[in-house]
Amino acid sequence: MDLSTTYMGLQLRSPLVASAGPLTSRTDSLLALEHAGVAAVVLPSLFEEQVVHDELSTADMFDLGGGSNPEATSYFPDLARFETVADRYVRHVEDARRTLGVPVIASLNGVSPGGWTRYARLLQDAGASALELNLYRVAADIATPGTQIEAEQLELVEAVDKVLMIPLAVKVGPYYSAFGHFAAGLVEAGADALVLFNRFYQPDVSPVTREVLPSLELSTAAELRLPLRWIGLLYGRVKADLAATTGVHSGIDAARALLAGADVAMMTSALLRNGPSHVTTVEQELIAWGRDHEYDSVAQLRGSASQRNIADPAAFERANYIEGLVDFANTFASAQGHGPW
Repeated sequence: MDLSTTYMGLQLRSPLVASAGPLTSRTDSLLALEHAGVAAVVLPSLFEEQVVHDELSTADMFDLGGGSNPEATSYFPDLARFETVADRYVRHVEDARRTLGVPVIASLNGVSPGGWTRYARLLQDAGASALELNLYRVAADIATPGTQIEAEQLELVEAVDKVLMIPLAVKVGPYYSAFGHFAAGLVEAGADALVLFNRFYQPDVSPVTREVLPSLELSTAAELRLPLRWIGLLYGRVKADLAATTGVHSGIDAARALLAGADVAMMTSALLRNGPSHVTTVEQELIAWGRDHEYDSVAQLRGSASQRNIADPAAFERANYIEGLVDFANTFASAQGHGPW
């Protein structure tokens, strides 16, 4: 089975991509992923808040000697050992590009329009093969309508696209009132690919201390269903590549993503659970599945189960919801020794 594919114009040996996570934050694990067969890597996000914090810390260092004698040896702070998070990230991009033979996609999570464009150029200049914008915003202000949030995000995608010469992917969450329309707007604003979906980590509350606690759990294969639906709906309707992320744990999961219309299947949780060598396992499972179902290439199977190519297009919409409820009710009734619902 020919696994080769393209993603944002990048030639990939397979559709298996390591998405942002701890394993893509170190050169040694990046090399292990490449050795296992991963086709591309997405580095962890550079967060604008972290960069701003470091810049403020640098400014404070310069103020340390404000009241000192200018002839004192400690008048100027020692900045030789001071390295900002942006410096470290740029060096990681440079090291990854120099070390790896697969495309290296940088990731950026900003908060201000100026920050998005400034750091996008910085990562491009560092040698990133492409840039993934991570639109992670919790709409907590009840006075801000969804239309305003969407308009602001479309504007920043357009602004970043204007300063880049490399491909641009946009990673988003599913929490928009009309996601299909918003997805089309992202493509019109300049997105070369859509990465579906961002996982919004939910805080927890301690019943003992009453503190709000950060909580992070690895994904399960069941979470792939939401990306599958929207990839299946968007395939052939937007002029952008589609990446499935969240819930890809096996070769069968990768096949499901490709059938729906994904160009690549991204993994993080499965690799954290099983190690970089799991890429090899997933690839072998995908090849075996393709052989069993008589597919010769990724190009042949991609999108064959999308909404535009299946016999019952309504299966991706409301009818599927009704059918799912009826099937579950009948299965439950049968288990209880009753007739169909």
